[in-house]
Order: sequence, then structure tokens, then C-alpha cells
Amino acid sequence: MNGSLKKICLTAMGVALFVVLTLCLQIPVFENYYLCLGYVAMTVYCYYFGAASGIAVGFLGVIVYCLLTSGLNGMPGWSAGNIIIGFVVGMVCRLTAKMQNRWIRQIFIGASVVISVAIGILGVKSLVETLLYSQPIILRMAKNVYAFVADALVMLISLPLCISLEKVMKNIK
Repeated sequence: MNGSLKKICLTAMGVALFVVLTLCLQIPVFENYYLCLGYVAMTVYCYYFGAASGIAVGFLGVIVYCLLTSGLNGMPGWSAGNIIIGFVVGMVCRLTAKMQNRWIRQIFIGASVVISVAIGILGVKSLVETLLYSQPIILRMAKNVYAFVADALVMLISLPLCISLEKVMKNIK
């Protein structure tokens, strides 16, 4: 199998994994919000395959999940926010891949997670929802603070998993 086809197949598996983890493992943390464990898959794909795969897993994973559960509810803002998250985290992972010091690399990636989730969820998702629902952006941002905290937490907790998968992923690549 050539490299491009293999990467497409692996990314499709990541989208499916995002959906399954989001559907099957829902851990409530705030009033009506749960930890979206699909972000574990997105983090792993950003870490090992870069921005394009990370974006595809996050963007398409949200679309498939929303279509299976609630139709278009929540999808436009959430999926648009995942484009930003996948791009930023994927690029930082790619740019820091050759760093000698793993601790500094993880600090850069962790910072990119927090910043990109803030931009993607508090910024992009809130703006899209403001345009769709005609509510003040400050109200949407306040509502999305739960999503920001939970999503950033899941992605940050996923980083040690990425490190532990290093030997397995070398064989897959």
C-alpha cells in the first residue's frame, strides 16, 4: 500500500475512533457537559500524523458524531473550532518532532493545546454560535468555558499516551 493511501486509511480509522470514544465513553464533569474522549484520538493523530490528519479526525469526527446523535445541533461551531485546534496542535507537533529535550517539546505542545482550544472553542465556536443563534458573544463564550476546560484537559492528559505509543507508531508509519 502506498504512503498516501495508508495515511488516508489511518485517518479514516481516527475519525471512527473519535466517534466511538465520544459516543461510548461519556464522563460527566459539568452541569450538561462531559469529557469528550474523542479528543484523545485527535491528539494522537496531531502528534504522529500532523495537522492535516488532526484536522480531519476532529472536523469529520464531530460531523459524524453530531449526525448520529443530534443532527446539526452544535456541529457548525464545534467542527469549525476543531479545524483551528487540529491545525495548531498538528503544526506544533510537526515542528517540534526533532527536538532533543522531550520535556520542552511537551511544554510547547501543551501550550499549543491550551491556546488552540481557547481560540477554537472560546473564539471560533462562540462566534459561529453567536451568528447562528443571535445571542451575545459574551454569553456564548461563558457557556463554552465548560467545553474549553474539558477539551483542553482531555488533550493534555492524552500527551503521555502519545509518548507511550512511540514504539508502536514507528511500526505503523
